[in-house]
Amino acid sequence: MRIDWWTLGLQTVNALVLIFLLARFLFRPIADIIAERQRAANQLLSEALDAKIAAEGERDLAARALTGMAADRAAAVKDALAEGANEKAALLAAARTEIEKLRADALAEIAGQRKAEDAALTERAGSLAVDIATKLVDRLPDDARVVGFVDGLARALASLPPETKAGVGANGAPVLLRAPRALDQDERAACEKALAKALGRDVELRVEIDPALIAGLELEDRHASIRNSLRADLAKIATELAAG
Repeated sequence: MRIDWWTLGLQTVNALVLIFLLARFLFRPIADIIAERQRAANQLLSEALDAKIAAEGERDLAARALTGMAADRAAAVKDALAEGANEKAALLAAARTEIEKLRADALAEIAGQRKAEDAALTERAGSLAVDIATKLVDRLPDDARVVGFVDGLARALASLPPETKAGVGANGAPVLLRAPRALDQDERAACEKALAKALGRDVELRVEIDPALIAGLELEDRHASIRNSLRADLAKIATELAAG
């Protein structure tokens, strides 16, 4: 086999030129395109990664926001429940206070009505007692309405303190003597004698008729007041009944 070196050399030169041309006008643009696409792909991957990181950050932020909102809502619900409980307690306290006030007012009103009824009953009982006493006394002898009370009046006068007795009828001042009817001379004399004995001196009497006494005698002076009458006894009984 005979080798044609010229042909081989030309073919080698042609191959080198072809390789040069391919490398310059085909392989390099393709490599640049591939590199550009690689850079674009890397940029897209980088942007996608950044977007993913941002999305995860936003997701975490949203999660924290939701957690905060849930906590705020729980706190608001707790505050609302506490406020509701406080308002409920306040309403219950106000209701209890109002009930106690109404109860106290009702008891006071009942007590007032009872007191008024008791007073009315006492007054009616007093009036009835006066009527009965008057009717009973009317059946007694007329002198029993006066004579039977003279000694009691004198004893009450004698039991007064000495300084009080010294002022009764002092310096000739008349002493008021109330009687249920006009006194005859003997009754007046009996009264003067008994009072003089109780005071240790004579006094001037000024007799005043007061049928409301029913029976008995009452002595009135600016230094002393003695009630020895059926009216006074009935009034004392009525007062004790009202107080009891």
